[in-house]
Amino acid sequence: MTSRREFLKEAATGAVLIGSQTPLAFAGLLDTRAEAGKARVVVARDAALHGAGGQLDAGHVSALLDRAIASYTGIHEPVAAWKHIVAQGHAEGKVVGIKTNGLGGKGISTHAVLVFAIADRLQKAGVQPGNIVIWDRNARDLEACGFTISTAPGRLRCYGSDVAGYEDAVETFGASHARFSKILTRECAMVINVPILKDHSMAGVTFAMKNMYGVVEKPQDLHGGNCNPGVADLNAFPVVRQKIGLTIGDAMTSVYDGGPGFHPERLWQPNALIVGEDRVAIDHTAWGMLEKKRAEMGLPTFEAAGRPPRYIATAADATHRLGTNDPNHIHLLEV
Repeated sequence: MTSRREFLKEAATGAVLIGSQTPLAFAGLLDTRAEAGKARVVVARDAALHGAGGQLDAGHVSALLDRAIASYTGIHEPVAAWKHIVAQGHAEGKVVGIKTNGLGGKGISTHAVLVFAIADRLQKAGVQPGNIVIWDRNARDLEACGFTISTAPGRLRCYGSDVAGYEDAVETFGASHARFSKILTRECAMVINVPILKDHSMAGVTFAMKNMYGVVEKPQDLHGGNCNPGVADLNAFPVVRQKIGLTIGDAMTSVYDGGPGFHPERLWQPNALIVGEDRVAIDHTAWGMLEKKRAEMGLPTFEAAGRPPRYIATAADATHRLGTNDPNHIHLLEV
């Protein structure tokens, strides 16, 4: 616990966080009162992320992660910031999941170097290796990210729902029905969402919210209407709403057209991480980034292409209440 003296000292330097509507209680710093009540989204960039041969530099990725988390939490010592994240997620002594996305195959999947940096920070914050599980739909998707499947107890684990299985019960929200992975329902106390930014042939944008399609048995059942209201409904299920805390979005590499699969001719390197808890605000921000890149490349808007990401507005509506898509209610911090 922070002592009163420590609190006052941190308040004087703008390092104390004020109340939040989000699970991890990060809302902004006392010295930026104008953002009170707004969804905080951090976009951290490093033009030097990719080294020789286009490979990501692990040192730069770790440093960018630290900078993004410090900017988001207002806690500038990395271990202290991650201890706060774990504590606010009620995950001390419990399992923390890291949900990746390898659906696009090699070349456009969540980067392993980022995931290992997150796992390293979690361990330094006191999470035991055996209480960290890197997971996705199946072995294929995880291997596409560059991971090796491992279920050995006491060590950093990595496996998919093809190993863990799905719940027997079918849950319903709105028009959507789903059976959830047991990794989410039974094992993880909190999940860090690590999607990769991509264009999507139906939904327009696939990032924070659509990455949850990897936690259910039949995501194909949620693709009607350009994934609207499927994406919003899925994120509104209580188990997703409650357990998916922080999103550390991988926008280090992206495809701006032709997604969600890998198209090297449409590959783009935004060299960024997008961090926040409000998945609606994050996806709204990511949408803007993709639209800007498409305009630079002479491509039509998603609306003109017949695949606007309308699920983002649906997720913000009075039925779902998952976050905000109103720029006036988003505090975007670019660092």
